[in-house]
This record gives sequence, structure tokens and C-alpha cells, in this order.
Amino acid sequence: MSEQPQLHWSEGDTPHIAAWRSENGQLPPRRVVVADDTMTADTAWRLACEGTALLWRGDYHNARQLLQAMARRADRRPKKAAGKAADKARPLAESFHLHRMAQAQRARTLGMLLIPVEADGHIALRRAPEVREALAEAFGDEHAVLLKAPFVLALRELLGLIGAHEWRRKGVMVPALGDRIHPWYGVFSPIRGEYLDLIARAPLPSKALAFDIGAGTCVIAALLARRGVQRVVATDLSPRALGCARDNLARLGLDDRVEVVEADLFPPGLAPLVVCNPPWVPAKPTAAVEQAVYDPDSRMLRGFLGGLAAHLEEGGEGWLILSDLAEHLGLRSRDELLGWIEVAGLKVLGRDDIRPRHGKAADETDPLHKARSAEVTSLWRLGVR
Repeated sequence: MSEQPQLHWSEGDTPHIAAWRSENGQLPPRRVVVADDTMTADTAWRLACEGTALLWRGDYHNARQLLQAMARRADRRPKKAAGKAADKARPLAESFHLHRMAQAQRARTLGMLLIPVEADGHIALRRAPEVREALAEAFGDEHAVLLKAPFVLALRELLGLIGAHEWRRKGVMVPALGDRIHPWYGVFSPIRGEYLDLIARAPLPSKALAFDIGAGTCVIAALLARRGVQRVVATDLSPRALGCARDNLARLGLDDRVEVVEADLFPPGLAPLVVCNPPWVPAKPTAAVEQAVYDPDSRMLRGFLGGLAAHLEEGGEGWLILSDLAEHLGLRSRDELLGWIEVAGLKVLGRDDIRPRHGKAADETDPLHKARSAEVTSLWRLGVR
């Protein structure tokens, strides 16, 4: 295990040091000042933009309000008409990369507001919430290591793991499943249900066995089991996803029919049905949860297609559930996808399409609106040539 990064700062003339925690691998800031309720949003925003972190010593709720004020400054849009015209004329692939760079910069700047956590896991600030359970859920075995000494993390990240704790506690209703799925911190939540509708209505080639590749919360495996598939083998590499999948199957009473296996893509053996919903955008993720959306060079998609024929029973089907957003963004072409299918020795048996229902598809202020409004999610039924 690599050595825990450390944050250094001074209060008065006294130097301080604490462990640094960043889920996204961000290095500890080099410049740190102590901030409290007397600091204005304009000052905080200026310092954060300059790369100076703010270690909060004031009221916790005031820190949240300060972060909201900083976010409003980050989200201010240029009002020049010429700028808007240039945005419309810019190729979508370029707009996407600029959008991602702006998102990353926004995250880095807002991540400069820091919260200290004591060695016993509580936050010694006025009106601070109890976060020990949320920390334990998010970091698992690392939690015990972290709590040997005080540590510091960004308030933005702390709010994220508190929100994930509530999602895990309450669960997310999945209409296609008729039940709730409880996502863990860092595991993509099934809030976009259209791809599950495709799986719910596709004719099953067999009810004997199915493989679910890249299980995540295990919602696809659970849906297949609820549709009558007698045995499902679900795979993933992420320890959080594996734990999340097993937890959800136990909650749903399906752990006797769905086996969760740690594997890079396929488990051993053959199946009459192999299902995969890979990340749909070939770009670099900037956080663990983004690995369900962004996949550099379409590694998982190409790996699934390249290995599918070797894991299908004779006459079996591979179901590829994939959004075409990357095609509309100019990041991957339909010809590339069809070429990978052909090179893998596969053929298209059929395809079922569905339009997205998420809010961004109708948000005309979104810089990627043109691509999002044209997006279609498809279930490709693939067989061996």
C-alpha cells in the first residue's frame, strides 16, 4: 500500500500536519490558509482560483453556504453573443473536451474548501453532522487506517459521501425491477432506467444461464433473475461493486440464484446469454463513479466484443446495451462499432432502441444539448457468425 499523502499548514506560528484523503487522486494543496465565518465568498473564490486551499474552522453550515456561493461563481456563463455563436459553430467533439476540462477545473477549484476530521471520525465544527457511518461505508477497510489519526478532505467530497450514504440507506426505485436497488459510494446508481426497459422486454434466448459482465449494483443480473433466468453469474473488478452487488442480491432474496464473481469481463465457461452495459463514452474518468460512463479507448466495449464469441453457447446471444452518445459527439463512429463486431466474428441478430428520459436530453442550456437530444440507447442482439 502506498504511503498516505499528507497536508501541511500553519495556524499562527504552529505547523500542523494531517493525512490527506482524495477519492479522485488529487494531490494535497501546497498552499493552505485557515478560514472561518468571517471570510467572504469573493475572497474564498479568489483564493481557490489561485490554488490556495481553505481549511475551515468555522460553523459547518456556513461552510456549506460558502461552497454554494463559490459554485454560483463557478457556474456564471459569459453573456457575449459572439461567445455563444462560437460555441454553436464549434465541433461537438471539441465542445465535449472543453466541457470536460471545465468540469475538471470546476471540481478542483470547489475542492479547495477543506474539512478536518478527528481521529475518532467526528467533525469538530459547530453544527457538524455525524459522519462516521458514511465514512465507514465509503472507505471500508481503509476506514480503520484513516481513523488512526486526523485527516482532511474536501467538503465537496464529504457531501458526496454523505449523499451516497443516504442513497444506500433509502435505495433507488427501479420500475423495471419493481423493487429498490441500494447503490454504494463509488458505484453507479441505476437512475437511468431506459436501458433496463430494453432488457425487460427483450425475448430471452434461454432461461438456464446468463452472464452479466460489469455488474455494478447487480441490477441487470437481478432483473434477469426476476424474469426467470435460473442462474446468473455476475462479474466485476471493483471491490465496492462486488460488495454492493452481493448486498443488493441479499436484500432482494436472489443471492441463491445469482453468483457474484471477481473477474475482468468474462467468468469461465459458456452461457446461452451474455449481457453487458459498458461505459458509453470513450474518455478518461475523473472519479471512481465515472468509470461506469467513461472508458478510455472503449476498452471494456472492445474487450466484451472481442471475447464474446468464446463465451457463447451454440445458438446463444450476446446483449450489448449501449448509448450512441459517443457517435453524436464525434468520439466514435457507427462504422467503428460495426467493424469491431465483424472482426470479433459476430453478427447482428437484431436491435431495439429507446430514447433517453433524463433531464439533460431536454436542457437546451447544456453545452452538449445537440448530442444529448439525439441520443438513442440500443440493445444489440449479437450472435456468432
